[in-house]
Amino acid sequence: MYLNSILCLFLVFFSAYQSSSSRLTLLQQRSPVIKGMMVEFAKNLANFAAASGKKHVVLLSSLDFGKWQKIDMSSGLQIYYLSSTNPDGRDDHCEQLGWKKVQEYNPAQRCWKYLSTLAEGNAMLESNLPFEDDLEEEDYYPSLPFAALFSCLKAKGLKVTCLLCYCSEGDNIQDAFQLAEAACKLLGINPGAFHGNESGSWVIPFSWQTVYGPPPDMSMF
Repeated sequence: MYLNSILCLFLVFFSAYQSSSSRLTLLQQRSPVIKGMMVEFAKNLANFAAASGKKHVVLLSSLDFGKWQKIDMSSGLQIYYLSSTNPDGRDDHCEQLGWKKVQEYNPAQRCWKYLSTLAEGNAMLESNLPFEDDLEEEDYYPSLPFAALFSCLKAKGLKVTCLLCYCSEGDNIQDAFQLAEAACKLLGINPGAFHGNESGSWVIPFSWQTVYGPPPDMSMF
């Protein structure tokens, strides 16, 4: 794995950062894409990543907690993944790290197939696709921004790893920390290299320093 060929995307305005010592480029998306333009945006970003010589793209994104089918908080917050390594989305390295593949990923499902077709530059009639208000449960994941990015980056021949966690509305600082540490673990980077203060913890952006109250009691799950 060549760290100088790795691009991490934070799906959560656009900010770009680069770490020369870690040979890592970070992109943070802080605002949504214009409705109906997500695939075009994903294609442009995939072209940029490929033209920049990147070989591995890591996407970090949240998922709606309400869509979590099998809730298990016994080991705390869990990381789920989706990889382009195998057709079914499975990756041995991610499995060894103790993460679970997004079980709902099905490349044969209509919306995933539609994304792949568009990502590959092929025209496809939309008559067989549901309207936004008619989306079914199985259409939730391919309707998310990370899915379009995953499909378009994969179509460019890049290795893509999505790291995902289920989040509820409110204070998501710990979720952000968990995703950041998961990315470091995946890439073999020491998180201490990015800790910006003497306590060894992650530096919280000023905009995040808002009163949310205490975290929820995890025993309720």
